[in-house]
Order: sequence, then C-alpha cells, then structure tokens
Amino acid sequence: MKRCLMVTGGPLDLSFGRRFLLGRTYDLVIAVDAGLAACEALGLCPDLLVGDFDTLGREHLLEYQERSGVRADVHQPEKDETDTELAFRDALEAGCVLVDMLGATGGRLDHELSNIQLLAQGRKKGLRVTIYDAFNKIFLADAELDLQVVFEREDLYGRYVSFLPVTETVKGITLTGFKYPLKEKDISILENPSLCISNEVLEEKAVLTFRSGLLLCVESRDRETGLV
Repeated sequence: MKRCLMVTGGPLDLSFGRRFLLGRTYDLVIAVDAGLAACEALGLCPDLLVGDFDTLGREHLLEYQERSGVRADVHQPEKDETDTELAFRDALEAGCVLVDMLGATGGRLDHELSNIQLLAQGRKKGLRVTIYDAFNKIFLADAELDLQVVFEREDLYGRYVSFLPVTETVKGITLTGFKYPLKEKDISILENPSLCISNEVLEEKAVLTFRSGLLLCVESRDRETGLV
C-alpha cells in the first residue's frame, strides 16, 4: 500500500518531527502551504507542494521551485476547500492508501477541527489518515469498514486511549482488555460524549468493536512526558 506523508501548515515541534521520521519511509511527501517551511527545517524534500500559499508566500514558493524543480498544485486563496482537503485529493489521485499527517494540530482551532473532520472524508474515500503530534495520535474508526480495532499495549502512542463520537450516535461499543470495559454501549454527542475519555489498556492487547457510526480514536500522553 502506498504511504504518504503530509506536512501541513500548523505548528510543528521540529525535535519531535525529527524523531518521528526516524526509520519511516514514504512513497509520496506532500507539503501543504506553510508545511513547506517545516519540510525545509526537517531536511525533507517534498514530492508535491499544495495550496494557495497565502501563508508561506508565493515568492518563497517560486524560489523553492526554482531550486528544486518540485511540482506544485497551486490554487487561488478564494476557494471552497482548505489546502489540506486539496492535498487529500492529490494523495488519492496518486494512489495512496495510508497517510501520516504532521502539523495538523496546535495552531488555529478552525483549521485543527477541519483537519480532524477531514479524517471522515478521507476514510470514506479510501484513505487511512492518522494525525500525529508530540502528544497525540488521532485516527478514525468506521463501523462499516472496521470489524475491530486492536490496540497493542507495547505499541501505544501514550498511556491513554479515548473514543469520541463523530456521528450523532455511535451504537454497540464493546471494549475488551481496557481498564474501563464496555459491552454494547451506545454513546451520543448530545447525551454522553465524554463517556469513553481517558481509558487505558490493561492487557497485552485491547479490542474495540461497534455496530454503527464513526468514532474518533485518540492515543495520547500527558504533556510532561513528551515523545520518548
């Protein structure tokens, strides 16, 4: 399966970024607008530049293209999609299936929430997208596509695992191997959206299953621990 690294324009802890990239390889690297500056700081040469470049600046874009010859998918600032949504389209057109995103959190809240919502669009269209920052790993589970989601304790991103409803209601949640197990429990944005926050994996592996809906899965660590 083709893997894509997508570096968007939000704040990125460069020390975290360097550690994250160790041992990882990608078939396609996309820099989204100001994500190009982060790529340059990390020593990454993207395969594709995407966006309106209102944040980074067109002059910087042109200078980089002259030096590197990298292809750019440039759009006008007045458009219906965010730069990140446009980058999702490019990843799909390139045949990518797995996408790791850096720089998608920690900046403007509207863009951060939009990036998280885009996980559902990507999942429905065939992309498995995971957002990473120094403290969180964020991905989407879809009851129609995922028979079960397995969490290996030794591979967890942090101590805590949380599940939040994306659709109004998520039905039939069963959690096994967790500190707080559930059996066939429904949760709703309108009634009990925080029920599945801050769970922990007790056994070697824990399993999530559910009958319907979309769940946001967040593996996280407290800020004082950072990335090991």
